[in-house]
Amino acid sequence: MKTLLITNNPLVKEELSEKITVKYYEVDYLEILEVVRDEIHKGSKLLTHPLSGSVKPYETPYKSIIIEEKQGELDMDSLMIIEQSIDTTKKFIKGKEVTEWTSEIKEDFQVIDLSIINNALSSIK
Repeated sequence: MKTLLITNNPLVKEELSEKITVKYYEVDYLEILEVVRDEIHKGSKLLTHPLSGSVKPYETPYKSIIIEEKQGELDMDSLMIIEQSIDTTKKFIKGKEVTEWTSEIKEDFQVIDLSIINNALSSIK
């Protein structure tokens, strides 16, 4: 099994690149979900839930998701989960103004996301 971590969190990229293959994108939360959806359409499977953690999509700019990267048959469970997560995220951010976080707050969000994905990674391996 080849695991792949997809993230928009620079701290996750920095801290975990030697432990797992990381694909880093400079995009927003919703776009990370869409990148994961594209991977699922190619045959990959979710290993972590796209809405894991207690931080809501409009409350943080960062998201990291681990998948089993493969080509082949579409995993319908993964597709259903990612599509529902995209819909939920769109509902959460609809009508909300984009918050301009200070660098200190962004760093806090990066640490929270890193902690969540580290916990998930330890249970996968």
